Amino acid sequence: MKDIVSPEVLTKFPEYIRGVIIAKGVNNSDENQRLVKLLRKVEQDAAQDQSLQDIKNHPSIASWRQAYSDFGANPNKFYSSIESLARRARRGDQVPYINTLVAMFNYFSLKHMVPSGGDDLNRVDGKLCLTLANGDEPFTPLNADVVEYPVPGEVIYVDNSKVMCRRWNWRQGDQTKITPATTNVAINVDCLPPVSKDEASAITKELADLVQEFCGGKVTYLLLDASQSEVEI
Repeated sequence: MKDIVSPEVLTKFPEYIRGVIIAKGVNNSDENQRLVKLLRKVEQDAAQDQSLQDIKNHPSIASWRQAYSDFGANPNKFYSSIESLARRARRGDQVPYINTLVAMFNYFSLKHMVPSGGDDLNRVDGKLCLTLANGDEPFTPLNADVVEYPVPGEVIYVDNSKVMCRRWNWRQGDQTKITPATTNVAINVDCLPPVSKDEASAITKELADLVQEFCGGKVTYLLLDASQSEVEI
């Protein structure tokens, strides 16, 4: 199976870096109370973070708002995953503990202000690719059974048969969602400036270490960017 960042995405966003973590044989079935405490603490920290009071101009969020505008999505209507999490924390709304990996992604995203998420590798068809939509790729939203289609030019995660996530990291698809039964997972850490390559490497390693600590299994990680845009996983 290949994991790819398409040339079209890198032409439009040449400074984009994706941390990739592949974890196989993980245990995602148990709720971890230590992770719950970490998530609640980082939510509180975000709620009190003065730099998030002007949320649209926070450097990490502003870069994603610009990226959304660049591929034709209204950033006042469609929020990147990190902006959605930050807005939720500011309102004092706790993120539900869906399962250990998802809670870990939410904790990590709020801690570092970078979007992160993942897909069940056993449900990925053929390849995993970040690309620009043609507009005819089928998408089933999380916890729904309706089929939608992306807007042409939208940045999407796809496999050979379906969209796995729309608008880069705006909405997860249902068919590759991570559940307590997930044992093999591909995890993405989406990085735009001001995140440097060294920072992207360090935080990707941190998340890989968290996966190892809380879920076990065999965990590896790497970076995809303009210098290496494709890898076998």
